[in-house]
Amino acid sequence: MNYDAHFRCSEGCDENYPLNEVVYRCTKCHGLLEVQHDMNALKQRKADDWKSLFEKRYMRTQYPYGSGVWGKKELVCPTLDNENIVSMYEGGTNLFWAERLGAQLGLPDLWIKQCGNSHTGSFKDLGMTVLVSMVKQIIADGGDIRAVMCASTGDTSASLAAYASAAGIPAIILLPKAKVTREQLIQPIANGAMTLSLETDFDGCMAIVQKLAARKDFYLANSINSIRIEGQKTISIEIVQQFDWEVPDWVIIPGGNLGNVSALGLGFLMMLELGIIDKLPRIACAQAERANPLYRSYRTGFTEFRAITAQPTQATAIQIGNPVSIHRAIRTLKQFDGIVDQASEEELADAAARADRTGLFNCPHTGVALAVLIKMIERRQIHPDERVIVISTANGLKFPDFKVGYHHVAPGEPPPRYLNAPVELPADYDGVLQKISAHLDT
Repeated sequence: MNYDAHFRCSEGCDENYPLNEVVYRCTKCHGLLEVQHDMNALKQRKADDWKSLFEKRYMRTQYPYGSGVWGKKELVCPTLDNENIVSMYEGGTNLFWAERLGAQLGLPDLWIKQCGNSHTGSFKDLGMTVLVSMVKQIIADGGDIRAVMCASTGDTSASLAAYASAAGIPAIILLPKAKVTREQLIQPIANGAMTLSLETDFDGCMAIVQKLAARKDFYLANSINSIRIEGQKTISIEIVQQFDWEVPDWVIIPGGNLGNVSALGLGFLMMLELGIIDKLPRIACAQAERANPLYRSYRTGFTEFRAITAQPTQATAIQIGNPVSIHRAIRTLKQFDGIVDQASEEELADAAARADRTGLFNCPHTGVALAVLIKMIERRQIHPDERVIVISTANGLKFPDFKVGYHHVAPGEPPPRYLNAPVELPADYDGVLQKISAHLDT
């Protein structure tokens, strides 16, 4: 069966646009667009048949359906020609049973979705495969796109550069100077993207890239472009699939520009409408205390929202004060009886280090989500018999300064709670054995 999808205004207008049109906002009311699928056509296939199809494809070798994203092509971007799909077999990431951490917290059914175990080391790959594939399709159909571009706090730029390089499409990256890690900076450089380091923050980069994107020959790759959200929503489908189609009670996700919050919700809502699941989880969005505009809005019951100037935080990828997907995220949280909470710098660092001691290696943004998890357990918002998923958005290896800094304490500074500094000793057997014995006896 042929399925269809198109852009629709998210603000209630009747305006529709084809997916291959270079457009990001409604030309009538300036609202953000979202992808609307032909749900009546999709419902012609029974829920069990969808499950069987997805299971048959999942992590197999038939291109492109072995991808965790493109194995759900009919629910993502059915109008794309397969020969224009640019895939690195994104998705299929580990759902880690955090048994030891959960036991410490009194939550035996705790799981960490390791989205950083991907080609470029973050969840951004899920959406970028769809976006770059659409650009390739537009070019193949005669469209005049000279480059694809984004503003980024690090992970979006890495993902865009890799996929654009694989497709042979020029990429332009706008980064805030000295506000991304060296490891994140080198990724777009290595993949050949034109990388512009601007003397501003992410919100400043975003303002410029949106002006550039007014040109039809530049294609915008930030999550303001809802074609990317379609790939990111497959994280919801994959989580449920990994649990044999059972829905968790809670999903906790870090929030910065907030496209991932709405993407998470879209995946669950689509499955519910198709009968693949019969209930929705609750969603908790975790923000850094120094970059918390959504949390501030939540405290007013979402009656108010004010952009802020985000302050420096270890969670650099979510250091965003004016998120473009704010209204979509608020709508999602209301639909999912969601909550928003925040984590201080000490809380997020301690939470990441504590979880690391149980076998993980967390990025600071996952630390934000883990800190909020701990608070929710302490407040009894999460009960011991509930199944909880924490979304780990990036690989901890991208943030070595964050990890090293935690375990390196300058003289006179108070040690962090989970400090594990190396012990320097002379190369003497008896001294080494004595130190080991003392450590194991404590």
